[in-house]
Amino acid sequence: MATDTVNIKPRPEGLDKPYVGAIIKTMSKVNVAVYRWTGGLLGSTWRVGSAFPWGIPVLLLTSLGRKSGQPRTLPLLFIEEGDDIIVVASKGGLPSEPLWYKNLVAHPECSVQIKRRKMKMKARTASPQEREALWPKLVAHYPDFASYQTWTDRIIPVVILEPVA
Repeated sequence: MATDTVNIKPRPEGLDKPYVGAIIKTMSKVNVAVYRWTGGLLGSTWRVGSAFPWGIPVLLLTSLGRKSGQPRTLPLLFIEEGDDIIVVASKGGLPSEPLWYKNLVAHPECSVQIKRRKMKMKARTASPQEREALWPKLVAHYPDFASYQTWTDRIIPVVILEPVA
């Protein structure tokens, strides 16, 4: 499914309101707690927006805070490309990049949990050519990514997580 064949949704009013970030942060914390507590039995499927009702997989990404140096864990949608895991720094189409992306740029070493499977990874931002090849796959996986890109002036980064030996 190419981006030009996807139903682009209008940008919701109030997307930039301060409480939106607080809601996302709170729901992410709840998701992480439930995911960890159940080993991914609960919390490992996203069923919101274009993922409703069937759902798509969610992983837990743990990286170090670029300022605090403390571990930070959050749930993200993903696809697998061979041994690599691909995530999108969309922040739901908000104008600024997500903090987790800035953390990975500063400290690329991270860990990923997919259900009970845990892996050490190293993150890098996809090159423009890699992003161009991956973006249609990501939009086919979760069509709302195409809408998010139209809601912001920034180019939404695609992040490649590569296994660490």
